Formats: sequence, structure tokens, C-alpha cells
Amino acid sequence: QADMAMGQMLSAARAMYSMPPDHGAAAVRIVLEDPALRSDWEAELEEMRLRMLRLRVQFAEALRRQSNSDRFDFVASHRGMFSRLGLSEAQVERLRAEHAIYMVGDSRVNVAGLPEDGMDALAKAIVSVLD
Repeated sequence: QADMAMGQMLSAARAMYSMPPDHGAAAVRIVLEDPALRSDWEAELEEMRLRMLRLRVQFAEALRRQSNSDRFDFVASHRGMFSRLGLSEAQVERLRAEHAIYMVGDSRVNVAGLPEDGMDALAKAIVSVLD
């Protein structure tokens, strides 16, 4: 019976993966086709875009203040949700061990997750692990 049940579950899973539900696409269509909803969405999107730009500038400025150098100024001019800081894996590990700051091993940070009220503390920790 267990084998039969497993077969049924695998069959159902295959059907879901090969033909996923289109609820997401339907929601997008509703938003994009309704002028009021589309306007709201565009306003929220612009708000998030400006927030990302602001966070990048604040982060770069905090890094400049803490390091007394322009080494990280590139962060302000990048676009998108992520930036690589150019730290070594050893430096990333030190941030994790000494400051409980987590990022991908190649020093990629999620800009959207940066703390607006803790930018200087974050920058100070990053500078503390530089060679």
C-alpha cells in the first residue's frame, strides 16, 4: 500500500511541476489591466526603487566615513538588489564569527536588507575585518 500511495503522490507532483497553476499570472493580469491597480503598483515599485537607491548611497557614505577611503564608493552607483563588496572568504567568515553579520561567501550583500538605522555599525564591522 505504501508503494501505491507513493506512486500516487509522485504522479500528482509530476502534474504540478509540469503544469504549474497560473494563479500568479492571473493576479498580474488583473493588476496590469486595471488602471487604478496598475497605478498603485507603479507607485509602490517607484517607492522601492528610490529606497534601494537611498540605501546604496547611505551604505557607501557609512563605509566612506568608517574607512576614511573611497574604496566602497562603487556601491552607490551599482543597481539592483545585490552588491559584491570585494571581501575575501576569510573576511566574510570573520564578519560572521565576530559580528554576527551574514553574507554569501563572495561578499554579496542584499541591499534591500540593509539596516537604515544601523548603517554605521555595519560599516564599522566591515572595516574592522579589512586587511
